[in-house]
Amino acid sequence: MNRVLFAGLVLFGTVLVLPAADVDPYDQSTVPLEKQPTDPKLKKIVLVAGRASHGPGEHEFFAGCAILMKLLAQTEGVFPVLARDGWPKKKETFEQAASVVFYMDGGSGHPILHKGHKEIVDRLIDEKVGFVNLHYAVEYPKSQSEHVLKWLGGYYETGFSTNPHWDAEFATLPEHPITQGVKPFKIRDEWYFNIRFRPEAKEVVPILKAVPPDRVRGTAAAREHPGRAEILAWAVERPRGGRSFGFTGGHHHKNWGDENFRRLVTNAILWTANVDIPKAGAKVELDPSELKRNLDRKVRR
Repeated sequence: MNRVLFAGLVLFGTVLVLPAADVDPYDQSTVPLEKQPTDPKLKKIVLVAGRASHGPGEHEFFAGCAILMKLLAQTEGVFPVLARDGWPKKKETFEQAASVVFYMDGGSGHPILHKGHKEIVDRLIDEKVGFVNLHYAVEYPKSQSEHVLKWLGGYYETGFSTNPHWDAEFATLPEHPITQGVKPFKIRDEWYFNIRFRPEAKEVVPILKAVPPDRVRGTAAAREHPGRAEILAWAVERPRGGRSFGFTGGHHHKNWGDENFRRLVTNAILWTANVDIPKAGAKVELDPSELKRNLDRKVRR
């Protein structure tokens, strides 16, 4: 900065801060990957982001997990660890985890179902580790229902469940640690519903319920229940110990800008890690500029 310009900026004792240079929205190099905690007293929460998917602003798994890292780190005693591209590269990443969070594409290509990963998840479940699936990650092939119902309590079943984009209004919320500090809200997303739950699964607690327009009930099974309030997020205290959370929203990256949306998901992840949640909910401060950082390079469709 030249001296004349600087003198003008400090005129009358006021210093004006010039805006920082534009940040490359696709630069993901500053996000620490699989950095392990050194203090064993910290609750390690592992976030696994899927590979690039869909168009810009949709399925921003890496950027969404980077935001969740910042949100979780605002709770004292929590240490979030991020792995990318569908599965950790380091063997120690899942070790001593209090909870594991999967935010990625699911279905037949679900990373959990490949390369012996299913056995690792089975072990984590047996060790009572928290288990969270966000958005597309809740979709599994019907052939895997025995495993998934044990892990998550429910899942998106192709041909039975449905996945329209619609405005879900959450006029009331149940009393649960996950909803602490969350106010009723309305938001548009690709909310999945008609989820396949285990019959008489009393351990499944609905967290978000809303009534979709009957016109978006896209499967024959979903059309059998016109006007029904649908479960869009649920919590599970697993019979053999451990907690799970399924959340069907998360298609649109911009929704992390909604305080209630991000507080509910942050609360839920903490709950699965057995972290006490304040009455006012977890701290989830977020600079809006974070929504434009760490994005995947995608071709607009």
